[in-house]
Amino acid sequence: MEIRWDVFMIIIGASIVTLIPRVLPIMVLSRKALPEWLMRWLSYIPVAVMAALVAEELLISDGKLAFQSNNVELWAALPTFLTAIFTKSLLGTVGVGILTVMVLRFLF
Repeated sequence: MEIRWDVFMIIIGASIVTLIPRVLPIMVLSRKALPEWLMRWLSYIPVAVMAALVAEELLISDGKLAFQSNNVELWAALPTFLTAIFTKSLLGTVGVGILTVMVLRFLF
């Protein structure tokens, strides 16, 4: 098997570009104590990212807002969110979401 050096260098470069933003902040910030307000602000980032991903998946279809009555995923999200809020169980939430999508796709 022949190694093409241009492809090899692209892989190495992509690895370095991916590694630097992940390792450099850990190396720099691991030795410093961050202020409380910054730690509190950083704690909201995972929730905001997850909300953005879920909202985009539920509300946008083919580049347009998807508020049609046949948007199965949007209708399935309602009982799934309620299950997540009241039970705080990941397994229960996933189960309700899967079952709701299955039933709605079967009916529609």
